[in-house]
Amino acid sequence: MSLREPWLGWAIEIQSIAQNGLAYCTNAYDIERYERLRDIAAEMLSEKTGVPKERVKLLFCGEKGYQTPKIDTRAAIFSEGRILLVRENDGRWSLPGGWCDVLESVASNTVKEVREEAGITCEPLRIIAVQDRNRHNKPPYAYGVCKIFVLCRALGGAFEENCETTAAEYFAPEELPPLAEEKCTAAQITMCFAANSQPDMPTLFD
Repeated sequence: MSLREPWLGWAIEIQSIAQNGLAYCTNAYDIERYERLRDIAAEMLSEKTGVPKERVKLLFCGEKGYQTPKIDTRAAIFSEGRILLVRENDGRWSLPGGWCDVLESVASNTVKEVREEAGITCEPLRIIAVQDRNRHNKPPYAYGVCKIFVLCRALGGAFEENCETTAAEYFAPEELPPLAEEKCTAAQITMCFAANSQPDMPTLFD
């Protein structure tokens, strides 16, 4: 499934228009129309993906207010030319990180996620990149995500197994394990290596 498939773009746009309309309109008839538009968008995704409509509505149409992208922070931490990755419960690996929680900034959320997933205390140093997830990661999501990659310095700590991750290890660029590519790709990790070796590298964004 790719954003190049027109139906997915249509469903996302219809859902966005409907959610924004519901956020601002007060007319009962318009509210009914916007709610029907959300149903149509959910029906399109359900029909094409095989996911039950109610599940699609929960994931795709469950928010209120003006629709904006979610924020996902990912930490790039290095030691002796290797990058820190954490192993997910399914056996694949990713940069430590996750959704930016309410009351957290990009910096504090990065620190929190590293502590929770890798057992390490870290210091955020600079932003490597801000990326539109659907341009870089698969499969595409039916909502927008801004992925923020943060170069960090490890200060101490040790891994403890938890509900999200089962290991934390450092890897050289040529020995990357199987990746959870919906969270980070080999290209994104290569980007982080480049930022670590080039202190003057500008922040990348799209």
